[in-house]
Amino acid sequence: MKQIKLLAQYYVDLLVKLGIVRFSMLLALALVALAVVVQVAITLVLNGSVHDSDIVRSVFFGLLITPWAVYFLSVVVDQLEESRQRLTKLVAKLEEMRSRDMELNRQLTDNIAQLNLEIEERKRAEEAREEAMLDLENEVYQREKAQLELAEQTALLRSFIDASPDLIYYRNERGQFSGCNKAMEELTGKKEKELVGLTPWDVYSEDVASKVVETDQQVFDNNVSLTYEQWLEYNDGQKAYFELRKLPFYSRDGRRLGLVGFGREITERKRYQDALEKASRDKTAFISTISHELRTPLNGIVGLSRMLLDTRLSSDQLGYLRTIHVSAITLGNIFNDIIDLDKSDRSRLELLPQPMDLPDFVTEIENISGLMAEQKGLRFSLDRMTSFPAAVSVDGTRLRQILWNLVGNAVKFTKQGAVNVAVSCDVEDKMAHLQFDIEDSGIGIPPEEQKKIFAMYYQVKQGEDNLHAVGTGIGLAVSRKLARLMGGDIEVDSEVGEGSTFTVTLSVPLCDAVESQERVTAEQRSLHILLVEDIELNITVAVNLLESLGHTVTVARCGKEALETFPTAHFDLLLLDIQLPDMTGFDIAAQLRSGDAPLPPLVALTANVIKDKSEYIQRGMDDAISKPISVAAVTDVIERLALQCPLSKGHTPVVEPKKPGNELYETLLDLEMLRSYVDIVGPEPVYQSITMFEEVMPEYLQILDSNMTAKDQDGIASEAHKIKGAAGSIGLKHIQKVAQKAQSPELPAWWENITDWVDEIKEGYKHDLSVLKQWLDEYSQ
Repeated sequence: MKQIKLLAQYYVDLLVKLGIVRFSMLLALALVALAVVVQVAITLVLNGSVHDSDIVRSVFFGLLITPWAVYFLSVVVDQLEESRQRLTKLVAKLEEMRSRDMELNRQLTDNIAQLNLEIEERKRAEEAREEAMLDLENEVYQREKAQLELAEQTALLRSFIDASPDLIYYRNERGQFSGCNKAMEELTGKKEKELVGLTPWDVYSEDVASKVVETDQQVFDNNVSLTYEQWLEYNDGQKAYFELRKLPFYSRDGRRLGLVGFGREITERKRYQDALEKASRDKTAFISTISHELRTPLNGIVGLSRMLLDTRLSSDQLGYLRTIHVSAITLGNIFNDIIDLDKSDRSRLELLPQPMDLPDFVTEIENISGLMAEQKGLRFSLDRMTSFPAAVSVDGTRLRQILWNLVGNAVKFTKQGAVNVAVSCDVEDKMAHLQFDIEDSGIGIPPEEQKKIFAMYYQVKQGEDNLHAVGTGIGLAVSRKLARLMGGDIEVDSEVGEGSTFTVTLSVPLCDAVESQERVTAEQRSLHILLVEDIELNITVAVNLLESLGHTVTVARCGKEALETFPTAHFDLLLLDIQLPDMTGFDIAAQLRSGDAPLPPLVALTANVIKDKSEYIQRGMDDAISKPISVAAVTDVIERLALQCPLSKGHTPVVEPKKPGNELYETLLDLEMLRSYVDIVGPEPVYQSITMFEEVMPEYLQILDSNMTAKDQDGIASEAHKIKGAAGSIGLKHIQKVAQKAQSPELPAWWENITDWVDEIKEGYKHDLSVLKQWLDEYSQ
């Protein structure tokens, strides 16, 4: 079959190669030859011989079939050629399709490989995604857990913050509140959401807000924390004292967000401090009172002994009297030490420099020191090492106190021997450099004790034979403080068993010579003086002194007697003791000055050492002198005041007749208002008003106490005004009057008296209420 295909292909190729004509001729020849050969062969086989006719027939037959064979073959060839061409085209197309399929197959293979790669990558991505999802789920879980823990911690922290009694708040850079705790809400009366966005000007009063904004700005300007104290007011009006701390806070990137503030209420601590101050004032008052009570008989002793020293006495009597006089003066110095100790505790030691005759002062020290030494049986000498200027400007009282203390100690700690005082003065550039050396032959001071003796309350340990030589441990401490206050100092040089030397040095300015004030001018005329004094001994001393100067004296022993005596005569001078049984000298002065008639000079008498007369003058006096009255002090007052003022005319005060009724009721209650009110509406509304008053008073007093602690004058006056109105509405006249004074800061010495007035309201209103109820019960029956 394959051979036939090859033969057919060969035949077709030959036809195409030779062409149809030549191929036809060649085919005819081939057919004729084939016919001849076949005819000859068959004839030979059949006949055994060949004839020409057989050959002609063969040729004719060959020629006859040749066209048909050629046509047939041509058609076949054409068909074959056409088929071949179609087949060729088909093969080409197949080749093209094969090539395309191969390309597609290659692309498909590449795509499959890429797809496989992508599938692998997707598998890996899916695995990574699944791993990431697991990580994300774990992170979400951790975040949720952290957020839950953070929320719990935040809630716990918020609970801590809200449970804190301290103020905690936040403000942004614009000064607006960003948050706060419960304590801050209670203070401002606003919830946190209401407070957010507000400024201090929207929350506090103007004066408080200005301080808050000022301190905020200091924190922002300096980027530092700040701590200070300030009074803040609760929404109900109650004030509290806070220690406030503010500090800036920042974001993680270092950007400042605002400030955070903390406030701790320290009202109780403030009250404790005020209580300490009040205790100090009470101690001062107690010391002043004790000093007055002790000085009163002491001043009598000093005054009478001084007067007796001017009389004829035997030498023994004179010695005894001098001892009494010096002892009284020494005791007075001890009182001064006690008073100065109190002032030293309060840093109120004061100096009052005045011109002083230095030579006379040295002579005075010599005389007093000699008396002290003579009393102990010691030898005494005073050496004037240099000449002295006529006068210097110094607080003579304080300098005397220093020297008397040192001389007193020298005498006290010297059992036998001598005490010597050496005084020197070096003048340079209008300054006098004074030096006082007080030397004794006493027991001496151990070296280890010498630096301690100037400490307050320190006492050198003494032997059994010197137990009498002890002191308060105050004098040296106060003396050194006074010396240093005067620009000087005190030094000590001592050896045990050999004695001690105390050296006082100070520099004071020179001044003009001082004229003696102990004389009584001949031009003085006799004055009529009203002396208001309750101590008999002081009366005796003062009357004898004043009468010895040629004046007439009328005595009143209490304030009431003074007010009744004054209108009965013409007085040129009033000497008013400050502390009397029924009232003070200031009260007498106030009542006298409330009238219209002219008054003579009013001079206060006080047992205290006067350092500043302005307080006495502000409280109604023209001047003040200390007891015991001295010739110099009286002469000075008479020359400055009494002889320069025209004689006053007496005036008769108008005395209102007492209203009928129980005196206690009239004093405490507004009976006229109460009677008219009860007569109109009956007693029941009054009882209701009393009940309401009892309910509101504790709140009023609580706020008043907070204002007192804050020393808020306006707040005190405001609450006192409320109390005055409430008390007046139910007829508590006494409480109303006290509250009226408490609400009036313009009154003289208001700050000095407000504590007493508030205490009087707090302690007295319940008693007055009981009196009111008692009166109401009686009046209603």
